[in-house]
Amino acid sequence: MQQRRMGIRLIAAYEAAKGVLVLVAGTGLLLLVHRDAQELAERLVAHLHLDPAKRIPRIFLHLVTEVTPVRLRWLAAGAMAYALMRLAEAYGLWRGRRWAEWLGVVTAAVYIPFEAGALIRQPGAEPLVALALNLMIVVYLARVLRAGDDAEPPPVRT
Repeated sequence: MQQRRMGIRLIAAYEAAKGVLVLVAGTGLLLLVHRDAQELAERLVAHLHLDPAKRIPRIFLHLVTEVTPVRLRWLAAGAMAYALMRLAEAYGLWRGRRWAEWLGVVTAAVYIPFEAGALIRQPGAEPLVALALNLMIVVYLARVLRAGDDAEPPPVRT
């Protein structure tokens, strides 16, 4: 029982970290609404000593030219919704809620085909780690759900 709780809490911490990271990114998008995004992007590329003619910096700089305040607000709203879902899942897992275990299985499983495709297109450590993490989460939470009927119920809080 203690190992099960530790595993679920580890997954909860991982989901909370993802939620906070996306929340910070969404807030950063809102900070760009009334700023010159093109200039900031060029300064960032220069600060990181990236070659603007290379593929990734060039794509990044091109995307920034198409940014409008309305798009930034929509992206920030989407980031907020995603972050809230991740944080709700983390809270539910931490508190031992069954709905959060189901949510964790479903949301982790949704990413698996995309991560497998990314691994096939461009093999590397990043897509491999992402795929492995989500597979482990799906398998672990599915086992927890299956054993849930046999498991000791959580204590009732008053």
